[in-house]
Amino acid sequence: MGLIKAFTGSVLGVLGDMWEDYIYCDALPGDVLVSRGRKRRSPGGNRADENVITEGSRVAVNAGQALIVVENGRVTDFTAEPGGYEYRSATEPTMFRGDLGASLDAAAERIRERLKFGGIPGNDQRVYFVNTKEILDNRFGFGRVPYRDSEFNLSITLQGYGVYSFRVTDPMAFYENVCGNVADKYGKAELNAQLKAELQNELLPILGELSQRGLRYDRLPMESAAILELLKEKLGPKWHGERGVELMTVTFGSILPDDESFDKVRDLQESRVYSESRAMLGARVGAASANAMESAAENPSGAVNGFMGMGMARAAAPIDVAELMRPVPPAPAPSKPETPPETWTCSCGMVNTMAFCPQCGKKRPQPKTCPSCGFVFSPELAAMNFCPSCGTRVSE
Repeated sequence: MGLIKAFTGSVLGVLGDMWEDYIYCDALPGDVLVSRGRKRRSPGGNRADENVITEGSRVAVNAGQALIVVENGRVTDFTAEPGGYEYRSATEPTMFRGDLGASLDAAAERIRERLKFGGIPGNDQRVYFVNTKEILDNRFGFGRVPYRDSEFNLSITLQGYGVYSFRVTDPMAFYENVCGNVADKYGKAELNAQLKAELQNELLPILGELSQRGLRYDRLPMESAAILELLKEKLGPKWHGERGVELMTVTFGSILPDDESFDKVRDLQESRVYSESRAMLGARVGAASANAMESAAENPSGAVNGFMGMGMARAAAPIDVAELMRPVPPAPAPSKPETPPETWTCSCGMVNTMAFCPQCGKKRPQPKTCPSCGFVFSPELAAMNFCPSCGTRVSE
């Protein structure tokens, strides 16, 4: 019940000349996930039943494919390595993992445990080829998703669309839990509706979580990588654990508010611009006045009546456009508080701030200064005879 490796590598265009009787599968297109292997026989080849793998049958596996051997509905061997193989019923399962590597270790252990208990060849034996390439261009969309946008702390309604891709990384789990004993082929259309519904269902709470983080709605398309990781975390137990499928990429084509929410956000953004810039408000009012004058000139009741209406409107709500457009002068720099003049006490006892005492005419004493380094002695240090900075003797 095992596969013996004949050679590995590319096998396209070689086996037709090398082997006369073998089981093969043409290249699997992107919309086919599983295809049953068919026997190609030479004119004098084996005429065994399609549901019996005869001893010594040769099998060809192309790149991007995994091959599984099924007996009575249970997987008994597999390989994910491109190349040529020979089937031997007396051989233990070999289970070549190829580029799927560790993701197939658990499947290999399940097969070994199963074959310990009655793993004898059955009378229904089939070979299936599983598409292990990335399955692209799976479209999804969503609409009317509430989202709390952080720009204005406003609840809006989002709608959007995108594409995702997936890959079959555990062909055994996929066969046993998804497609089963297919008669010919199993296409992605049979599975994609379910995958899309589950992805959409998990995407809604993820958007709510990003809203709580304070992410603005217009930054959501730039967070595809973060959304992908969150989706993998939530979908992994069912997609990979049960079906052997792994989500690979998610790309958003558009995430936008619906029409009502878009108008609401646009009005708030315009109001903020006009409240922060007098010049922008003046330009807006000036443009509105010009449009009103053009409409008044085309008034069916006559231009005079139209301009009279404009005059009444201006009288009710006068707006000086020139004043709005005039630059606001910069605010004057705050003046520095004046430092009050230092007081001194004359020997006659009078306290004053002038250079000479107005009572006795004595000159205000100058602070003691070092002649060498210019150190100024404070009143507390005035009695010292040597400069504390350079050590020069200072005369009285």
